[in-house]
Amino acid sequence: MSDTDLIVRIAARGDGVTADGRHVPLSAPGDRLLSGGGLAKGPHHVDPPCRHFPECGGCQLQQLSDEAFADYVRDRVAGALTGQGLTAQEITPPHISPPRTRRRASLRALKLGKRNVQFGFSSQGSHRMIDLQQCEILEPRLFALVAPLRALFARMLPDRQPGEADLTLVEEGVDVVLTGLAAKSLAETEMLLDFAQQNRLARLMLIEDDAPLTLWEPDPATVRFGDIPVAFPPRAFLQATRDGEAALVEEVRHALGDAKMVADLFAGLGTFALSLANDVPGRKVYAAEAARDLVLALQSGGNRLPGRIFPEHRDLFRRPLTPKELDRFDAVILDPPRAGARDQVEQLAASQTPLIVYVSCNPASFARDAATLVQGGYAIERVKPVGQFRWSTHVELVATFRRVT
Repeated sequence: MSDTDLIVRIAARGDGVTADGRHVPLSAPGDRLLSGGGLAKGPHHVDPPCRHFPECGGCQLQQLSDEAFADYVRDRVAGALTGQGLTAQEITPPHISPPRTRRRASLRALKLGKRNVQFGFSSQGSHRMIDLQQCEILEPRLFALVAPLRALFARMLPDRQPGEADLTLVEEGVDVVLTGLAAKSLAETEMLLDFAQQNRLARLMLIEDDAPLTLWEPDPATVRFGDIPVAFPPRAFLQATRDGEAALVEEVRHALGDAKMVADLFAGLGTFALSLANDVPGRKVYAAEAARDLVLALQSGGNRLPGRIFPEHRDLFRRPLTPKELDRFDAVILDPPRAGARDQVEQLAASQTPLIVYVSCNPASFARDAATLVQGGYAIERVKPVGQFRWSTHVELVATFRRVT
C-alpha cells in the first residue's frame, strides 16, 4: 500500500484527492484508496447524520468530521488565493454554522399521482426529487412545515406538475412563498388560509404569472439588523443562518474600526449598513443597491437612524462608483453576488480609498477581484472564512484590504 493512495485533501467540488492527484467521491482526508477500488476509512471519515446523504443535493460533505470540514472551508479560501498568486497576511480560523440552523430554503414539489407528492431538495447532479423525511441543516421551524406542505401540494397541485416552496424564517415566524398553486375558488382560498393559520405562518404568498399575491400576513414580515426592524420583501436575499450573519457582521466591524464615512456597495436590505451605522459616533453610511424593493426597505429601516444612512437606487454593474466618488470614503464594504464585481473592483483599484472590506460567497470570483485590487496597490491584511452552508461546498468569507501604495 503506497502513500500515493492516501486522501490528502478535499477538492473544491467535494471529492477527496489522493497524493498522486486521483479524485475519490465521498472520501475524507486520512482515508486510503484500496487496490480493489474500495476505501479504508480514516479518523476524519464519520457516519453521515442524515438518511438522505449522499443522494440529497442539500449536502455534499457529511462524511467529514467537524475538524476536516473546517479545514476544507479554510483551504477553499487559501487555495483560491494561491491560484491567483496571492497571499493574505492572516487567514483566521473559520466560523462554521451548527447543524439545523439554516433559516431559508427552496424546496421542490412534484405530484406523481393522486395524493402522491414528492417534496424536498433535488438529488445531486440531477432533477430527481428526494422526498424529504429528515434534514440536519434546516432550522426546526422550517422542517416542521415539510409534512404539512407535502399534504397541501398533494391536495392542490395538478398531476405531473412541479411546484416550489420558498421558506424564510423572519421575526414573526416562517414566510412561505408558493409557486405552482392557484386559488381559483373560494374553497381553495379558504384551504390556503386555513393552512397559514394552522401553521402560524408569518406570511403566505402565491406566485401567479410571476407576480406575488399575498393571502395571509397578520403583521408585516420583518427581519432585524442590529436593533433595526426592516420590512422583508418576498424571496429577498438573507444570509443563510443567523450565526453566520453575525460572524460576517462582526468581521466587517473589526475591519472598519473607527471609520466614519463608509460606503456599503450591493447593500441589499442593509445587513451591514444598519448593523454597523451606530458603532461609531458620527458614522455615516452610503448604501447602494440595484433592487428597488430592497432599497425601499433599507430606506425605511434607515429612517430610524436619522442622518446616518443614505441609500441610493443604483446598479453598480452598469454604473459603478468612480474613483472620484470612492475617494470620499474612509472605507468601502463590498458584498457582490457570486459572479463578483469586476467593473466596480477596477474602479476601486484606481481609487485612493484607504480600506476595502470585501464580503464574498464565491472564493474563485473573490480571488480574481482580489488580484485586481493587489495590482492596484492594496494588500490583503486578513481573511475570515465562513461556512454558513454546513456540509456544503458553498463557502463565504470576509477579506480586509488596505492601501499600501
